[in-house]
Amino acid sequence: MASPTPKLRKESLQTEIDAAFLYDRIAANEADPQIAQLFREMASIERGHAAHAFEGLQRSGALSAMPGPSWRARTLDRLGRMLGYDHVIAQLMDVEKGLAKASVAQKLRSGTPVSGAEQNHVRILGSLMAGKRGMGGEQLGRIEGRHKSVGGNALRAAVLGANDGLVSNMSLVMGVAGATEGQEGVLLAGLAGLLAGALSMALGEWISVKSSQELYERQMALEMTELETNPEGERKELVLIYMAKGISEAEAHRLADEAMRDTGKAHALLVKEELGINAEELQGSAWEAAITSFLLFAIGAILPVLPFFFLTGLQAIGLSLGLSALGLFGIGGAITLFTGRSLLFSGMRQVLFGLAAAAITFGIGRLIGVNVAG
Repeated sequence: MASPTPKLRKESLQTEIDAAFLYDRIAANEADPQIAQLFREMASIERGHAAHAFEGLQRSGALSAMPGPSWRARTLDRLGRMLGYDHVIAQLMDVEKGLAKASVAQKLRSGTPVSGAEQNHVRILGSLMAGKRGMGGEQLGRIEGRHKSVGGNALRAAVLGANDGLVSNMSLVMGVAGATEGQEGVLLAGLAGLLAGALSMALGEWISVKSSQELYERQMALEMTELETNPEGERKELVLIYMAKGISEAEAHRLADEAMRDTGKAHALLVKEELGINAEELQGSAWEAAITSFLLFAIGAILPVLPFFFLTGLQAIGLSLGLSALGLFGIGGAITLFTGRSLLFSGMRQVLFGLAAAAITFGIGRLIGVNVAG
């Protein structure tokens, strides 16, 4: 089995450096001292990995100086300062899962035994402080809840929403431009496509959020009814839940009895553990989600339309393609915040795919326009 190339080793080193930098930044902005200490320990572990990787690269002559944090890590830090570091934590967890998966795959290919330690960084949020600092279940739940609440990731949704608007409306605009040679009808079609697409996205998001909330609320209401009508049965469920976590039977009974003395506490535990419902998911506004979805789609969809407010013909078509290409490159660059791929590679790939879609619809529009005119 061939050893990793210097390029892959440098990429791995950069990942460790970026993770250490971001864990430090999260710790610096965390109000809870125990959680902050958790992230500082994670940063220390990553710096140790980075130092080891750098020594190997330095000995081989591939690197002479330790790199600093990448633009991607610094951008995530800036976004964290503006929007909160929950988004950054979600990205780091995705990175850790990717590294663990790659490590397991590499060991399987080389015939090296898989020890289970490959998942340590993924599990560390839930176990490191519990074992070393005595972090309570409530604090661990805070971290787990944060990650679940941003697992879908608002930043990722924002990028994809803008991408949907840009690509779909650019394709529509180019199709109509091909049929009309870029004359007046393009502007009307582009604005209609923007509004139709944005309204459709907004309605879909509203229905999605509202229906999820209504489903969860109904399940929670049923759980409260069961708690009131069959408290002994629910107490037994709590005992089983505690025992499934590795707690002794006697201690599980004690904790269940304690929880049952407070109906609200017992209900919250059952909702979280039995139903798997994160209460934070019920706090979002369906209208806020719908408006956000509308705006994100519209931001992307307006780019190919803008030139047709002032120009017509080939000049407008060329400028529309240019603006759309810039937007596509920017979206591709934003995607690298989640994938860690090269900015140039991701940006150009997005441009090529988007322009290919525009070329196809332009060609179809041209063909239809010629046939209709003929």
